[in-house]
Amino acid sequence: MAGHLLAKDYALTVFSRTPAKARELLRRGACWADSPARVVDASDVVFTMVGFPQDVSDVYLGQEGLVHQARAGMVFVDMTTAPPRLTGMIAEAATARGAHFLDAPVSGGDVGARKASLSIMVGGDARVVEAVRPLLEALGRTIIHQGAPGAGQHAKLCNQITIAGTMIGVCESLLYGYRAGLDLETMLQSIKGGAAACWTLDNLAPRILVRNFDPGFFVEHFVKDMGMALEESRRMGLVLPGLSLVHQLYLAVQAHGHGRSGTHALMVALEELSNVRVSVKPVEPSL
Repeated sequence: MAGHLLAKDYALTVFSRTPAKARELLRRGACWADSPARVVDASDVVFTMVGFPQDVSDVYLGQEGLVHQARAGMVFVDMTTAPPRLTGMIAEAATARGAHFLDAPVSGGDVGARKASLSIMVGGDARVVEAVRPLLEALGRTIIHQGAPGAGQHAKLCNQITIAGTMIGVCESLLYGYRAGLDLETMLQSIKGGAAACWTLDNLAPRILVRNFDPGFFVEHFVKDMGMALEESRRMGLVLPGLSLVHQLYLAVQAHGHGRSGTHALMVALEELSNVRVSVKPVEPSL
């Protein structure tokens, strides 16, 4: 994603907790900063994307947090999926220093990040969103302002709830088709052209068939997101039994050692329940 900004000729200063990940960006002309605070010193707009809510809190509100380094008029854009209430706290702290904060979580996985085709859900002041829209358009195709601070995070949790239900449907369809003796690649050709068509079928089902569980999005991060959605739903008095079920299944995926695998590794837990291992080659149908 940072590379897309470079490709648009924006001056870029970067910091990563794993410096080796920035090597290619530095080769292409980005400048290295020794800390997040130094990124603030060199920038008018600061993008952040980290792993977990505590990381977001530390980066923005900790003793060396970005908010404490903020200058009047600068803009922070956090693209991590984080609790809406935390986002609201950061927005208030930034406003107190005359700065602006947008929550802008994304959907589209590794494919969307590489192709700059992400969907970006933005919460915050509409005027600030429009000011940084050209930067967001370098990263994604669908940039929608959802409302006040935290609204982008709520929209992202809606996205994750939808993905959770879709993922279990895709995995169970592959299990069923395999046990029924279908050629799974042929079956997928049919259902991808009908009402079941979706991103998960197009991009992740083929990886499942060849047992490629490399991450586009980590299981452990998806478990975190579903947990946030369940917490928010309880706070709002909602009962989401489908999400609760899939969350439990993903905890089983983690227990099988796949926390750093892609979300399509849900198949591992479902295979275990039925004592089945899916592959491309069809089996004799179960009568």
